[in-house]
Amino acid sequence: MADPVYALVDCNSFYASCERVFRPALNGRPVIVLSNNDGCAIARSNEAKELGIKMGAPWFQIRDLEISAGLVALSANFALYGEMSRRFHGIISSFVDPSCYSIYSIDEGFIEFTQFTKNFDATEMAREIRHQVYKLIGLTTCVGVGRTLTESKMANNLAKKNPELNGICNLVTMSLVDVESYYQSMPVDEIWGVGRKYAKKLNDMGILTVLDLATSNPNRMR
Repeated sequence: MADPVYALVDCNSFYASCERVFRPALNGRPVIVLSNNDGCAIARSNEAKELGIKMGAPWFQIRDLEISAGLVALSANFALYGEMSRRFHGIISSFVDPSCYSIYSIDEGFIEFTQFTKNFDATEMAREIRHQVYKLIGLTTCVGVGRTLTESKMANNLAKKNPELNGICNLVTMSLVDVESYYQSMPVDEIWGVGRKYAKKLNDMGILTVLDLATSNPNRMR
């Protein structure tokens, strides 16, 4: 039996990116999408994140950035996002048998790649997926590849935050030296399933990064 391999494909700043597909003039500008009744930010472009805008930030608190930083705030268009999601998942699922693809959220999906590892390279597949999604619907994506769903989720996170990876992080084939380096830079609370409560408990134990957790004594963790 081949070792398990999973890939997580995730759109970047999905709501804001959908808006940019139909409004190209927004490219390069800080963009946020607001919740129902324009209450708070529920999506942020990278440029908006660089302004320090947090997810869930109340609109009235950041409204001054419209003038001072050129921030563009848009009311949510959930019909548009739903249709773009349908197209996105349709493209991804066309790469494998439907039984090997699981929709995780409106802009994320897991591919169980294990049975294809003998004949196909996961990194090459990830590169082709990114190309096709951008070509067909204009959305940029990141792909994380790992031995478990959690590891592929972490890989995707690394792909988003490290430009040198060019949108793809394959932790299965990456050298152990590089894996340790990335894990050392990744806070433990960025692991899928580790929330504030667990993160605080781990931090109190001296476990601050993913590498700290990965090298911890299993008995102590239990």
